[in-house]
Amino acid sequence: MENQYTPSPDRYQEMPYRRCGNSGLLLPAISLGLWHNFGHIDDMSVAKKIILKAFDSGITHLDLANNYGPPAGAAEENLGHILKNELHAHRDELIISSKAGHLMWQGPYGEWGSRKHILSSLDQSLKRLKVDYVDIFYSHRPDPNTPLEETMMALDSAVKQGKALYVGISKYSPQQTLKAVNILKQLGTPCLVHQTRYSMLERSPEGELLNTIEKKGMGTTVFSPLAQGLLTDKYLHGIPETSRAAKPHGFLRKEQVTPQIIKKVSQLNNLATKRGQSLAQMAIAWLLKDPRITSVIMGASSVNQLNENLKSLNNLDFSPDELDLINSILTK
Repeated sequence: MENQYTPSPDRYQEMPYRRCGNSGLLLPAISLGLWHNFGHIDDMSVAKKIILKAFDSGITHLDLANNYGPPAGAAEENLGHILKNELHAHRDELIISSKAGHLMWQGPYGEWGSRKHILSSLDQSLKRLKVDYVDIFYSHRPDPNTPLEETMMALDSAVKQGKALYVGISKYSPQQTLKAVNILKQLGTPCLVHQTRYSMLERSPEGELLNTIEKKGMGTTVFSPLAQGLLTDKYLHGIPETSRAAKPHGFLRKEQVTPQIIKKVSQLNNLATKRGQSLAQMAIAWLLKDPRITSVIMGASSVNQLNENLKSLNNLDFSPDELDLINSILTK
C-alpha cells in the first residue's frame, strides 16, 4: 500500500499571498505551472514529488491548460491521479486553473473560442482532473473569427453551471481585454484575472496592458518569467546539449540565444550575485516588485529547482539604483 501523504503543518508560514484584483481570492506569490514536465513522457514519480513539495511550501495554485502534456491532456490526467489519491483531503485548499482555446481534437470545434469548444473542453478537463469544478477557467487565446460576446458568454455559463468558480483571459490585447471585461460585467460574472507572458526580456505588458488590468480591477498571473530559461545561468557559456534551446521542439530556438542577449544576461547575472541571488531568483523577484502582479507561474523539472525558485521570496526588495541598472541593461 502506498504511503499516506501528510502535508507540512507549516505550509502557510512562509508564502506571501496576494489579492487577485478586486476579489476575495488570494493567490500565492509563486504558483506551479504544469506546462512542461508533467506529461506522459515525463517521470510521474518526479512530477508527484514536485507537486507535493509545492503544496508543502504554500503553493496552493496549480496552473494547467487542456493542451498541456505531451500528449495534450496528459498534465490534467496526471494531476487528476494526485488529486484523487494524495491531495483528495485538501481540494478546498487548492486553486486549480485550466484553459481552453488551443488545438485539442480534430474538426472545426477542436480549438479557438466557440461556445461549443469552450464548454466541451471544460467538461473534458473536469473528467481528466477528476474534479467537479475548476477554480479558475481561462479563455486561452482570443479567437479572431468568433464574436467575443460568444466566448465570454461561454465563460459566464461555466460559472453559472458551477463548473468554474472564477474566469479569466490569457494573451488578450489591451483593447480585447477591455471589451471582454465589459461583456462579462454585463453578464454578471466578473473577469478575475489576465494571464500574460512577462519577463525581463519580454516587457510588452508594461504600460497599456497592465494599466488596463489594474483599472478594471483584475489580477495578473505571469507565465514564462525566466524567458524559457534564458534568464538563468544556463546559457552564459554556450548552449548545453540538454537545454531547451538545443531541442528541435519547444519555444526556445538556438537563434534566440544571441550574443547581445547573452551579454545582457551576463550583466544581470553579475547584479544578481551582488544581491545574493541566482539570476533566476532575481528575475522572479523583479516581477513581484510590481503589486499588480498577483502571481508568477513557475515551471519545475525537479524538487531542487522548485526549492531554488522559492528562495527568490527571500529578497524581493530592489534599491532605486538596482532598478536603474537593470533598466539600463535591458534597454541597451
